[in-house]
Amino acid sequence: MMSSEVFVPGWLQQLLVVLLRFALSCAAPVNLTNGAECILVFTGHWSPQTFPKQYPLFRPPAQWSKLMAVTHNEQYRLWQEGAPASDGMKSFAEQGLTVDLVKDAKEARKRRAVGSMYRTAGIPSGFGHSSTELLLTPRSPLLSLIVKVIPSPDWFVGVDSLNLCEGGQWKQEVTFDLHPFDAGTDSGFTFSSPNFPTTPPENITMITSQKPNHPANSFYYPRLTELPPLATIWVKRQGRTQNRVSNHILPDTTKPHRFSETPLDCEVSMWSSWGLCLRPCSRGGLRHRTRYILLKPANSGTPCPELEEQEECTPHNCLAYQ
Repeated sequence: MMSSEVFVPGWLQQLLVVLLRFALSCAAPVNLTNGAECILVFTGHWSPQTFPKQYPLFRPPAQWSKLMAVTHNEQYRLWQEGAPASDGMKSFAEQGLTVDLVKDAKEARKRRAVGSMYRTAGIPSGFGHSSTELLLTPRSPLLSLIVKVIPSPDWFVGVDSLNLCEGGQWKQEVTFDLHPFDAGTDSGFTFSSPNFPTTPPENITMITSQKPNHPANSFYYPRLTELPPLATIWVKRQGRTQNRVSNHILPDTTKPHRFSETPLDCEVSMWSSWGLCLRPCSRGGLRHRTRYILLKPANSGTPCPELEEQEECTPHNCLAYQ
């Protein structure tokens, strides 16, 4: 009498398991098995029309540092708003140096927290593009990047842990506006401020149209509810063999947005002290005081008021003639 059981050799069982796993992997969502090739485009919108206050024209003129981007998972942070800047972040925000940041990222890559690092050349003006190709993997679906504002004390723009995977699939296209951040390591108020270390260091904070709330700040625009974007990043997934975007020939979708001009009101100094009256009061003597322009208006901002004022002399400030 024959047994109803069928004998299956061990090697055949292992082969069936391998084939089953392969079939399941092919049916899985794209981000679980495959990486994604993308192009990352950084666009600077820093211009005298959108940011006229103290716009740097020379020594050095407005420009952007090299871009540093890192793909990673939740176990790594290049930078974080509300947290202190690392030593590497301090060096980058103040001097544009990436040595320490690269070293930290390489250590994190040994722990499999970082996938890849990318750097692009700087942009020699406030308005322009830089780009690089990214390779995203299931183990590192997050994107962080930084670009220093030059010149500035310790200001930069960036992205912190932007997730490029949604619903189990890679996003096809992402556009993200960038605003200025203060690294909290230098206390300068203007683009060309000398190095003045913040002691003790403060946390990384976003710079807004009214924060820091000081008229000397280069981004202080009290008439605006929010600053226009200082820059933008655009990430687009590319096919392996077609519809690829060249790093040098950018599509129309990456052209800078047209932002309205930012009005800049005139700012003047305090009045000087009244001068002495040079004639006796009885002869219609007058005294004068002056003030000077601190900041010229731009983009239809409020014009400057009178810079000189006069009034009749009073007896207590008249010169006595013998």
